[in-house]
Amino acid sequence: MSSRRRSDQPPTDPMERDGGPVEAAGYISEAIADLLHLARIHRLEMLAYLLEMALLEAQEMVRLRRTPPPQQPGE
Repeated sequence: MSSRRRSDQPPTDPMERDGGPVEAAGYISEAIADLLHLARIHRLEMLAYLLEMALLEAQEMVRLRRTPPPQQPGE
């Protein structure tokens, strides 16, 4: 029997099922942005600060993984 997965079978790798790290970081970023808005509305300054740091980290992960690495001279 072939080790290749048939197209009608669900993916077995968790990273295939959830879209991978970039999509996960993007989703997390959106969720954090909603929580950050809520924290700011209710003047929860420390919580808002921590959520903002988490948001920046998630956005940076998305940015770094979507940006192709710079080409080396001579390539």
